Amino acid sequence: MPIEEVIQGVMRGRDTKQASMLCLVSPESVVPAEHPVRAVKRLVETVLRELSPVFDEMYAKTGRPSIPPERLLKATLLMAFYTVRSERMFCEQLGYNLLFKWFLDMDMHEPAFDPTSFGKNRGRLLQHDVAGHFFGAVVQQARKAGLMSSEHFSVDGTLIEAWASLKSFRPKDDDDSDNNGWADFRGKKRSNDTHESKTDPDAKLMRKSNGKEAKLSFCLSAVIENRNGLIAAIDVAKATGYAERRSALTMLDGDVPRGRRRTLGADAGYDTRDFVGACRQRRVSPHVAQNCNRRRSAIDGRTTSPGGYAVSIGLRRMIERVFGWMKTTANFRRTRLRGLAKTALLGTLVGAAYNILRLARLTHAAA
Repeated sequence: MPIEEVIQGVMRGRDTKQASMLCLVSPESVVPAEHPVRAVKRLVETVLRELSPVFDEMYAKTGRPSIPPERLLKATLLMAFYTVRSERMFCEQLGYNLLFKWFLDMDMHEPAFDPTSFGKNRGRLLQHDVAGHFFGAVVQQARKAGLMSSEHFSVDGTLIEAWASLKSFRPKDDDDSDNNGWADFRGKKRSNDTHESKTDPDAKLMRKSNGKEAKLSFCLSAVIENRNGLIAAIDVAKATGYAERRSALTMLDGDVPRGRRRTLGADAGYDTRDFVGACRQRRVSPHVAQNCNRRRSAIDGRTTSPGGYAVSIGLRRMIERVFGWMKTTANFRRTRLRGLAKTALLGTLVGAAYNILRLARLTHAAA
């Protein structure tokens, strides 16, 4: 046999068609010890342990065991971390993705749960405000670690597309008998006062700015602290011209720490007399970008003169990173649920997912 054939036979591997009949392996063993998701899982499990009393109230003491709510919450976080588009696609990947199984504490032979489990248990999550409790527990972990400012914040809002077609936006008194009658709505005047979506009545027709197309949307608002860009509060509301400012005041009254004098950076869309006055009544310095476009700004020299105003105007842009991550990596540019309550639940969990990743990275860097 020529030497070339001998060398080729040594170097070339053999494809064995016979599979091993016995293989002892666990999901824990296949996830690298230094994988970043390990720190994320430890943080998530710490938060879930704090919510155990809430989970106990959600289910009866007797009856057929259900899927643990901790597993459903972890699954929702994984969908945000790994850009999984739908619950059905996640359950499909759960059948063969060992990292997903490990994160959900499932063994190798445990089958993936049915995607309808998300919808069947979503009512319980809404009834007990599990998303709000989970988000608050994540924020509390960040505060315990000293990673959140209690004085300096920024606020902004963005539009989230609704899971509804423009063809479903028809007159409120429409009897739905002609589903194709509104297929061509060019030249017809439509507004939120006279029309509503027959698919999702909570969705409102809204445009991002002048010259942009109008879409059925919800308004997602968030307050971040200016030290590390962590989300301090999040709110989802119906998309109106006043939704962002109303949500900002709601979050200031609810989840943003009180006590000391606080600053709140915002863009020119918040430069109105009502909003600036409401902030000052709450002992919040409105570091709002001035809007002098054919009108007088509500922000005067007593606010713009101190050096902290310019710092807040610069730092407020960090919130765009939050919205960018939520809309791209977490795939929340468009909600996959219908109704304000369900969209708010999903938005709150996506916001918690962002905080978890950011918190895990910050604690790892500190270590």
